[in-house]
Amino acid sequence: MKTKITTLVIFAATAATVSLFPYFQNAVAITPPDQIIVDPVDLSALVNEKPKIEVVFVLDTTGSMGGLIHAAKEKIWSIASTMASAQSAPEIKMGLVAYRDRGDNYITKTIDLSTDLDSMYATLMDFKAQGGGDGPESVNQALDDAVNRMSWSQDDNTYKVVFLVGDAPAHMDYQDDIKYPETLKLALGKGIKINAIQCGRDTNTTSNWQQIASLGQGAYFQVEQAGSAIAIATPFDRELAKLSATLDDTRLYFGNKEEKERQQNKVAASRKLHLESSEESLARRATFNTSKSGDRNFLGENELIDAISSGRVELSAIDKDNLPAAMQSMAPEEQKNLIEAKAKQRTELRQDIQQLAEKRDNYLKKEVAKAGGEKESLDNKIYSAIRKQSEEKGLIYSDESARY
Repeated sequence: MKTKITTLVIFAATAATVSLFPYFQNAVAITPPDQIIVDPVDLSALVNEKPKIEVVFVLDTTGSMGGLIHAAKEKIWSIASTMASAQSAPEIKMGLVAYRDRGDNYITKTIDLSTDLDSMYATLMDFKAQGGGDGPESVNQALDDAVNRMSWSQDDNTYKVVFLVGDAPAHMDYQDDIKYPETLKLALGKGIKINAIQCGRDTNTTSNWQQIASLGQGAYFQVEQAGSAIAIATPFDRELAKLSATLDDTRLYFGNKEEKERQQNKVAASRKLHLESSEESLARRATFNTSKSGDRNFLGENELIDAISSGRVELSAIDKDNLPAAMQSMAPEEQKNLIEAKAKQRTELRQDIQQLAEKRDNYLKKEVAKAGGEKESLDNKIYSAIRKQSEEKGLIYSDESARY
C-alpha cells in the first residue's frame, strides 16, 4: 500500500512540474547547473563526532564474590580496550555501583559515569568482598542507582549498557524498595540495555537473573564463581608497566585553583594504580591509554602539552598563576623548550608502548587459542554482548577485536 501511495505522489508531483514549467520559464531566468553557487556546508562536526559508549558495572561485593572482584580489578582495562577497538574509536565512559545488603557496612556505593577511568579504577581497588551470606541482596536498590543516579547521556545514538554481576537473587520483600521490573521499564525508556551475569549456579539466582536480562532487553550469562576471566601473564607486561609510568610523568596541567585540585586527584589516582596494581593490569592500562579512545583517560582535563601541541591553546594566553608551579618562574623560551621536549618524549613513549602492546596482543591470542576456553570466559561473554548490542548504534567490531 505504501508503495502505491508513494508512486502516485511522485507521478502527481512530476505532472505538476511539467505542466507549470513554461510558466516558470517565462517568469524567471533559470540558472544553468554549472553556474549555481552553493554555500559550503561544514561537515567537520559530524565527521569528528565520536560514537559514545557508557557502561555501568553493578557489582555484588559480598563475601562470596572475592574471586570475581579480583577478576574485575584485573580485567576492567582489557574490557575498555575491547570497547576501544571498534572501527570508529568511541569515547568511553564507565561507572560503578557496588552493592551488598541492609545490615552490611553499606547497601550501595556509586561512582558516576566518567571518561576518567583511572579514578574509577582507584576506587574499585578499595572494594573488598565482605558481608552477605544470608541469601538475597539489595539488587533492587543497586539497579535503581545504576539507572537513575548515573549521568547517562541524553543522546539516542549513545550505546548505554549495564552489566549486573552477582551470585544471589534480589530481595523482593523490602516494602520501600523500587522493584526491578519498574526500574527496568525506566531503563528501556532511557535506551539502557541491562545484562545479567550470574556467578555460580544457584537456581534461584538463575531464574531471577534471566528475568532481569529479559525485561532489560539484554543478555544473561553464567560464569564460574571466580568469574572465569582470562588472566595470562606475558613477557611484555613489566616493560609496558614501566613505560606507562614514564608516560604518565609527561603530563603537566594548567588551570585555576579548582581545576588544579581535580587534576591533582587524577594524578594521585594514577600513582595509586602504579603502586598497587599488578604488572599485568598496568600493561592492560598502557594498551588502553595509547589507543584513540584512551586519550581522554590518559590526558584528563587541561593537559598542557597536548593543549599547546595541538594548537588549541596559545602558551602566551595562559595566566602565569594558572601554569604548573614549576613553570611559573621560567622565561617564555624555557617554557617553550620544556613543552617541546615533553611532547617529543611522549611521542616516542607512545610508539614504544604501541609496538610492545601489539606484541603482547599477538602473544595472548596464541596462548588463549592454546587454552581453548575463551568462549566460556567472562571476557568473551561481555564482549559478545557489547558487539551485538552496540551494532545498532553504528559500532562495528571485527572477529579480532577482543582484548585480553
